[in-house]
Amino acid sequence: MPMLVIEGTYRITGARPDGDSIRFYPTDPAHWDLVEGKHRVQRNATGGAQLRLDAIDALETHYIPAHGHELHQPAPYADQAAGELLSWLGFTGVTRDGHGTVSAAEPAQLPGYLLTRGADLYGRCVALVGKGAAPGTSGERIRVEAALLEETANFHQLAEGLAYPTYYRNLYVDLRQALTAAVDAARSKGVGLWSLDVTQSGARIDGLESITADAVIMPKLFRRLADYLALGAGDPSLAGFAAFLDQRGDRVLIVSRGQYTGFETVVEVSGQTVRMNRPPEDLVFDEG
Repeated sequence: MPMLVIEGTYRITGARPDGDSIRFYPTDPAHWDLVEGKHRVQRNATGGAQLRLDAIDALETHYIPAHGHELHQPAPYADQAAGELLSWLGFTGVTRDGHGTVSAAEPAQLPGYLLTRGADLYGRCVALVGKGAAPGTSGERIRVEAALLEETANFHQLAEGLAYPTYYRNLYVDLRQALTAAVDAARSKGVGLWSLDVTQSGARIDGLESITADAVIMPKLFRRLADYLALGAGDPSLAGFAAFLDQRGDRVLIVSRGQYTGFETVVEVSGQTVRMNRPPEDLVFDEG
């Protein structure tokens, strides 16, 4: 899979990195303009931009629904995923203020690289994230295979059971299969979030607290439930959730069936219990 190499540094002070997102500063900021796709990478005045780690979704630490206040998923694993990403990159002594913003860390920055094929709707560069020296010339494209993928934070977070696989169409099949193998191994050992995951077994929903303090579920499902419940202004009924998902229009390929459909077809509601009828790694979503 050909991907653009960009080398630079990670800096986290003054930011709110989580388990699948971090700020990156290219050695040459002009390399952002080489990122292909219909969305441009949004960067700050000093050339930094937010990265979204491709193919993974860690539990939310600060999600804001369209009609509500900031929410998080169950803190132990949400916070652990965020801490593990920073530790893997090499940051130590990380402290945060009451809002989750990093106030101190050692060192101030760390060298690394990213491998990318595009940015998302919000201007975040969607990337495989590596540490240390880049595997190719910055600003040029290289072929990325499973061996290189396994050196990234994306692979590490899945192998440690600290993120859910969340695939989009831009990711080639061989890389998806390598990531799924890591997921299968983590799930079989019950490590990380897999010891509490109820995405397929079903989560009882009695309000927002059910998904912020109790149920460990796939973050995409969490975000849709959070949006729906916030819109309901305190009404916990899931009677309209299927229709809400249909209106959202998330499109997904069910890999095992070769079926292209809506996200609402893989989400089942029974009274106040919601579950997904397919495992996360069996789904490939359209990018918004």
